[in-house]
Amino acid sequence: MPALDLSARLLHRDGLMLVIDKPAGLPVHRGPKGGDNLEDHFDSLRFGLPRAPALAHRLDKDTSGCLVLGRHRKALERLGKLFKNGRVEKTYWAVVEGEPEGDSGEIDVALSRLDADRGWWMRADPAGLPARTSWRVLGRAEGRALLELKPHTGRTHQLRVHCQSMGWPILGDPVYGAGGASLHLHARRIVVPMQDGKRPVEAEAPVPAHMREAIEACGYAL
Repeated sequence: MPALDLSARLLHRDGLMLVIDKPAGLPVHRGPKGGDNLEDHFDSLRFGLPRAPALAHRLDKDTSGCLVLGRHRKALERLGKLFKNGRVEKTYWAVVEGEPEGDSGEIDVALSRLDADRGWWMRADPAGLPARTSWRVLGRAEGRALLELKPHTGRTHQLRVHCQSMGWPILGDPVYGAGGASLHLHARRIVVPMQDGKRPVEAEAPVPAHMREAIEACGYAL
């Protein structure tokens, strides 16, 4: 197994939860064909607890950034309810091919499975499950834009399909775009109201190396 020091990618740690900066290109789960995955490295994040932490939600294999882990059963139950009820604020950055006409807006496009043979591939479908995303332009270049995306629902591939449905697929998307580069989608920030009456946990993941050039080309100074 290749060396991966997740402790060096730790963005937040307390007695209930961890937030790590997930690297792009590594699946969170072991696939049917095996291979390296993020969960195989979680034992290094026990920090004295008898069991390794566990995933509170998911990120696609090629998406980088903020990933939340629960440190024990009760914490995972709490996190599960927060994510299910839409109380976790998630902010993504994406470089898209094509430029939105305005500077901000909302995408309200229902989604469903493409077909049974395509696994988790999704499509825009008026008869599908409701899905809603807010967007804001952070920078522009000729033929591309840097967007801040805030999903209000948690559908599979929601941001990728929503951007495609608007005519500006995410740069490097091999399924919903032209591919040819690493996926330029990054879970930039997350806010988790873990304990009522206390300040929410906030974490921000640094911009990954593979996205820096395209972001700066859009006129956004890092």
